[in-house]
Parts: sequence; C-alpha cells; structure tokens
Amino acid sequence: MYNFTNLIKLSVGTESVDGLAEWQKIPQVQTPDGLPRHVTRMWPKREKEILAGGSIYWVIKGVIQARQRIVRLDEVTGQDGIRRCAIVLDPELFRTAPAPRRPFQGWRYLKPEDSPPDMSAQRSSDDTLPSELSAALAEIGVL
Repeated sequence: MYNFTNLIKLSVGTESVDGLAEWQKIPQVQTPDGLPRHVTRMWPKREKEILAGGSIYWVIKGVIQARQRIVRLDEVTGQDGIRRCAIVLDPELFRTAPAPRRPFQGWRYLKPEDSPPDMSAQRSSDDTLPSELSAALAEIGVL
C-alpha cells in the first residue's frame, strides 16, 4: 500500500525528454529559487498525498517517457488576478519505461501501482528512439 500519489500531465509541444529539460531551464518557467515549475489552474485536492513522495509523469508525443519528483505546491496569482497552483519540481528528470497514453486535458492523478517504472541507469543513457517508434513499440508491448 502506498501513502502517496502521482500526477500525470501532457507535455504539449515537447518533442523529447531533452526538449522538456531545455524548456524547464527558461527563467519564466522557474521559481525564484531556480526550480522548474508547471503552473496550472486547479489546486490538487490530494495535496498531502502528492507531497508525501509523489512525482509528475510526463506524456510526450503520446507516451509517458519521464517523471520528476514534486517538491512543493506554490500559490501564484496571474496577471488576471486569478489564483493558480505552481507544481514545483526537482530539476532531475528520470526516464521511465515507455507507456502509451491517450490525450487528455489538464493533469490527472496517477496511482503508484499504475505508474511505469524508471529505466535502469544503463538503459536511460542509451540513445533514445524517435518518439513515434517508441510509441509504436510501447503500444504493442515490446518496450
């Protein structure tokens, strides 16, 4: 039994895990203390479970390909005066076993038992396959 939960989110416009890492280095997507963040409209109701060890799993080109530990949730107010949630992340990206996912909007909760495992250190340093090939192989259960 797990005492935490994860989030899953589409990384829209991202072509690869490396592209996600580069995007997160842009100062506009970082907190004042230099950590990457993702700002979202909805505040998670299961905040305590997320902060008890949860990660955000990134869907890139239709496949879960990476995860990041969630450090904290910060309240931010947009220029429109609306309160939002900044999901603050550890900068380290862990590549995961590819797992296909259909498109969805926003973020969703992802049970730990439904989360793909991290790739071994040896595998994560392998050359990455093109996203389309990785998705096709994951779909038929080869990866």
